[in-house]
Amino acid sequence: MKKSFTVLLVATLALSACNSWSDSRVNPSNWFGSSQPAAPTETDSNDANALVPAQKEGGGLFSRSAPEDTSVPIAKIDELRIDPTPNGAIVFATGTAARQGAYNAKLVRVDSEENQKNGVLEFTFRVNYPENATNQGTERSRKVTDAININKDDLQSTRLVRVVGQQNALESRRR
Repeated sequence: MKKSFTVLLVATLALSACNSWSDSRVNPSNWFGSSQPAAPTETDSNDANALVPAQKEGGGLFSRSAPEDTSVPIAKIDELRIDPTPNGAIVFATGTAARQGAYNAKLVRVDSEENQKNGVLEFTFRVNYPENATNQGTERSRKVTDAININKDDLQSTRLVRVVGQQNALESRRR
């Protein structure tokens, strides 16, 4: 009981001594001044990546090289759907993988001069498979879906959206 009272007394005296340092630079509450009004910075309100910092080329001391892309086109494209949004459109694609366990599905944009000239927006539906052998399974168990957002700028010059798989491709024309 005597030790706890002594500790409490010492702590009280130490805290009361901090009052004399209230205007000192040692006090953490004085490290920053009071807030001042400032002009807002110009940002685009439609910028989806406004809070993501820009990547520097080369990286830092501990940066890793980009991993090798081991994905392959999906076996068959089953469905292509384009839903309009206020900022552009969302392209949904559903495909059937060659075997079970497909993961990391992504629609990868194919850029070529011919596509740009003809107003074609082409994507390849790519997936990764496990290294170990897996069963083929039922068609329903091999379904994979992915979506990608397209902004208004890309849509203005687009007349055709195409999603390509290993065995087939599906297209959707602008009305």
